[in-house]
Amino acid sequence: MKAPFLPRITGFLCLALCAFAPAGLRAEELNTKCPIMIEDDADSEQSVVFEGKTVLLCCGKCSKLWAKNQNYYIKACPDLLPQFKGMETQLGLDKITLLPQKFCPMKKTSVVTPDSPSTEYKGVKVYFFDDRALTKWKTDADNY
Repeated sequence: MKAPFLPRITGFLCLALCAFAPAGLRAEELNTKCPIMIEDDADSEQSVVFEGKTVLLCCGKCSKLWAKNQNYYIKACPDLLPQFKGMETQLGLDKITLLPQKFCPMKKTSVVTPDSPSTEYKGVKVYFFDDRALTKWKTDADNY
């Protein structure tokens, strides 16, 4: 085997490995935590593309939630989504009003949106991450 063969193998391996990386992104542009369940690590197998940017989520449930309210999550958690920095105007984030409540009272690190399940409690609308959290709340709302 001649020495010139080695660079071709190395170049081929680099090309093959690069094919699996999200197009046009450097590692520092990807989120490392889920923007919905903010303490969970992002999973590269749970990625979605929005406005040409790859977003990593933690699970299939978050992928479905993301699809319903992408812009809201970007505005609510800008520090977790560095890939959208500088795109606030383009995405119309100035037109989005955040809820006064950011997290589910039952799942305290899960972000809620205006589309999340909710209930009235003592004249205040309370939002929940999912129907299970709402059901649990209703069993003893005063205690929670």
